[in-house]
Amino acid sequence: MFSLFKSKPEPPAAAAATAPAATSPAAEPPRLGWADRLKAGLAKTRNQLAAAFIGLKVDDALFEELEMALIAADCGVDASTHLIESLRRKANLERIEDGNTLKRALADLIAELLGPLERRLDLDRARPLTVMIGGVNGVGKTTSIGKLAKYFQGHGKSVLLAAGDTFRAAAREQLTVWGERNGIAVISHGGATGDPAAVIFDAVNAARARSIDVLMADTAGRLPTQTHLMEEIRKVKRSITKADAGAPHEVLLVIDANTGQNAVAQVKAFDDALKLTGLVVTKLDGTAKGGVLCAIARARPVPILFIGVGEGIDDLRPFVARDFAHAMLGLDD
Repeated sequence: MFSLFKSKPEPPAAAAATAPAATSPAAEPPRLGWADRLKAGLAKTRNQLAAAFIGLKVDDALFEELEMALIAADCGVDASTHLIESLRRKANLERIEDGNTLKRALADLIAELLGPLERRLDLDRARPLTVMIGGVNGVGKTTSIGKLAKYFQGHGKSVLLAAGDTFRAAAREQLTVWGERNGIAVISHGGATGDPAAVIFDAVNAARARSIDVLMADTAGRLPTQTHLMEEIRKVKRSITKADAGAPHEVLLVIDANTGQNAVAQVKAFDDALKLTGLVVTKLDGTAKGGVLCAIARARPVPILFIGVGEGIDDLRPFVARDFAHAMLGLDD
């Protein structure tokens, strides 16, 4: 090698002794692609199910072990029984005798179960497209709104946010931070005890006046057992309809995949109260079991629009049943 700087030559041995070790900034590990992030997020379920296929022949004992693994993965008894009964029939019909083929067959059945829940948002069917978003505290509702806002912007849509969660002290501030991060205006009322219905009514009118493409209305987190708060969220929905007869065009519920069968109860309660049009499933990031989506498919098949696998702004993506099923079982294609 040649140096741009002249210096007195140094004997090779001395140079080796006196020169400091070459250092370079530690390279950041490459960011995993979406499929790998989803697979990593479902590691807990994948490991449980994968263990059942290792070194075992296809017999009654294997089917029983698989059923227990599905139940442990939050699929619920009904969905687990349905999947194993279907798998038994498929194995007999197709004469499946090895674990790898049976694993792919189970992935196909899970994809078939979840397939009817796969739906894409039509962002062009109304302007503004009004999206009302609910969920209990702690599921990542406000964070999901920020990520959805970025997703909609990526599809060339202008977005406005309505801070309708007036029950939680920091909710408005949190939503404002997401708005600033994405360059999006947030409609809110001063004070911590504002009327959420009034906030969102004003936001619908503001979105129309500003020719906004998508309005997302945050609503207060609440438990399904809090009757007075569930009535309040019904009031919010009525207020949206009063401002725009065709709205809300979407009523989404954010659920935390870590809550297992409790998530199914939330879906049922909010669907009964609001007639949900879709779900956003968060926190599929390593601790969640993921099987709860199968339980929802059997108990209350509300479409799953988006799933989240991390904290990054782009870690929320449209739900694809086949990709999810393959990630659950660790299949590459």
